[in-house]
Amino acid sequence: MKGKRRAGEWGGSERGKEVVKIDRLIGIIMELLRNEKVTAPYLAERFEVSRRTINRDIEDICRAGIPVVTRPGFEGGISIAKGYKIDHRVLTEPELRAILIGLKSVESVSGVSCTDRISEKLAADAAAASHAADRMRIDLSTYYKASLVPKIEMLQAAIEEKRLVSFRYYYAKGESDRTIEPYRLLFQWASWYVLGYCLRRSDFRMFKLNRLTELRLEDERFSGREAPELKPASQAYTEEEKPMTVLFEPEVKYRLVEEYGPDSFAERSDGKLKFDFSYGNEDEMVRWILSFGSSAEVLQPAELAARIRIEAQGILQKYKK
Repeated sequence: MKGKRRAGEWGGSERGKEVVKIDRLIGIIMELLRNEKVTAPYLAERFEVSRRTINRDIEDICRAGIPVVTRPGFEGGISIAKGYKIDHRVLTEPELRAILIGLKSVESVSGVSCTDRISEKLAADAAAASHAADRMRIDLSTYYKASLVPKIEMLQAAIEEKRLVSFRYYYAKGESDRTIEPYRLLFQWASWYVLGYCLRRSDFRMFKLNRLTELRLEDERFSGREAPELKPASQAYTEEEKPMTVLFEPEVKYRLVEEYGPDSFAERSDGKLKFDFSYGNEDEMVRWILSFGSSAEVLQPAELAARIRIEAQGILQKYKK
């Protein structure tokens, strides 16, 4: 939830100020629901406004019918009355449905189920909201769910607590022991990855969760770095992207549409599909092109075509009688 917006973002208009206030009020409500108790100084710092503004906001929230309780003193604070559920006017049905769909997708790779409990807090008719969310299911798990869930839970804890993690990693050139500062979990191309700063390579790397074993949460903590913008999982963070052109046979059009979209290629007069793309990880791209067998021909660059030729010759040697 966003707090106070930067000066000038809304042009100083009355309408802009009202939008900022509504945005902040909803943010305060969410903070009160997430925490058993908060203080006015905390809210003032969180939303970058004065304590007087926070006090006025709390009064507005009370007038809206949400029972906010304030207690003075050393152990005092601001809280929402126990057992209160957000009125349906705070979140629209489509917004609530989107939240529950997202929660259910996370539960597919989580050892803890909390969707029903959260839906009861967010909606008066929790059963109807949950039923509506069931119309769309996003399953983020894989065949390896039994081993995947503990890894995700440990990495989530490491990211939140800023603790190092160590593991054994398997990749094209072999295997090695790694220790990283974990920053983000990413689900992409039907696989889970962790983005972390690798102490061995002194740089950011993406690690596929199914390729790492013996995951350990270390006691040592890290202060944190500015993580790079997330790139596609097929691109290494140290490699520059290179352009390529591949010619595909018409019978594999469905795969290009499925993986890159109907606008990713140009159909020639002979029916063949001209695919222009940029890649960063050559090993991944070689494996991808080989998965098409004889239905793919690399036109450029020459070094990628040479790699494919060498791999194809190696395959041929294995099957020579």
